[in-house]
Amino acid sequence: MKTTLRTDITVKDICEGFVYNELEGKGLFGLSGKLTIQPEYQRNYIYADGQKDVAVIDSILKGYPLGLIYFNKVSDDNLEVLDGQQRITSIGRYVNNKFAIKDENGMQQYFSGIASTKQELILNTPLLIYECEGTEPEIKNWFRTINIVGVPLNNQEINNAVFSGPFVTLAKEEFSNSQNSNIQKWSAYISGSANRQDYLERALDWVSKSQIVPYMSIHRYESNINELKNYFTSVIDWVSSVFKDVESEMRGLEWGRFYETYRKKPYNPQKVSEQVKHLYADPYVKNRRGVFEYILGGLNDTKLLDVRVFDEATKKSVYTKQTKVAEEKGISNCPLCAISNNSNKTKIWKLKEMDADHVTAWSKGGETDIKNCEMLCKTHNRAKGNK
Repeated sequence: MKTTLRTDITVKDICEGFVYNELEGKGLFGLSGKLTIQPEYQRNYIYADGQKDVAVIDSILKGYPLGLIYFNKVSDDNLEVLDGQQRITSIGRYVNNKFAIKDENGMQQYFSGIASTKQELILNTPLLIYECEGTEPEIKNWFRTINIVGVPLNNQEINNAVFSGPFVTLAKEEFSNSQNSNIQKWSAYISGSANRQDYLERALDWVSKSQIVPYMSIHRYESNINELKNYFTSVIDWVSSVFKDVESEMRGLEWGRFYETYRKKPYNPQKVSEQVKHLYADPYVKNRRGVFEYILGGLNDTKLLDVRVFDEATKKSVYTKQTKVAEEKGISNCPLCAISNNSNKTKIWKLKEMDADHVTAWSKGGETDIKNCEMLCKTHNRAKGNK
């Protein structure tokens, strides 16, 4: 890959013909139309937070270096931003009065309202740019190594870059658009943000059964995303039909896996709702995030709930009582060993060799208190389960 250092391009040059799409949240063009600011392999613009975008302008006004910017030379008259689109978009947005910064008096000032000397300082600031020329694999491999101003590319942003094409373009329009009216519904079940590609990554993860890279490679040049959209919608619709109530603990669960595992089982949404409320109200359930798979799986796997265990004081008290009675009767202090016909029938186990167990299993209504506690040898406790 060939690189050429350029110092002749100023902020004013970049901002000539600057176009910013408010709906999609990305800078499109600059440098009098010669520069594509956000080619399809680039991440979404994420600096519009009143902090990072402001910091870019403050750096210019204070004479701080903005760091290297990399352009990919597509042709003699066409360039695209390889690294630096967040900074360039912030500059273009400020010069076009899209946000304000505080002056020395704490007053919010748009570009058109600041002193002409400051305007000239910003516009005349030269940028340190490397123009890169190379094949697509060379450009993409270089892009994979780039961190943009302290905000590392995440896996999906890298995948979007590597497999850029019509499929990624359409997928980003659907799942990476923060203005999509479906985002609010999706956010009940998916963690993250559209701008950082979290919804797109989840959709791809679900449809590909966690094989995102092979899936994107196969579909890279396809001009529709019907399979991706339909599968994603099927998962979301299934979740919302089974669980009538939306709980905060639902966000970020493995709904794709749950859908594949449980979608063929019938559920009564009203009964499911009652089960969720009952488990949420149970003081012994420590992991509410496990409630949903616990219900989907037929209320069998109590490990998902991390049910509160007996404390050490309870264990010692029950152990002492059981051991005293056992020694008086000449039997094992493990109730199950005591009724067996093996060599442990009269064995007195040490406390460290025993586990606390619910006499009546928690899943069958037994509480985690001393009245429902018994000590079993580790072998019998592990074999007992919920029987």
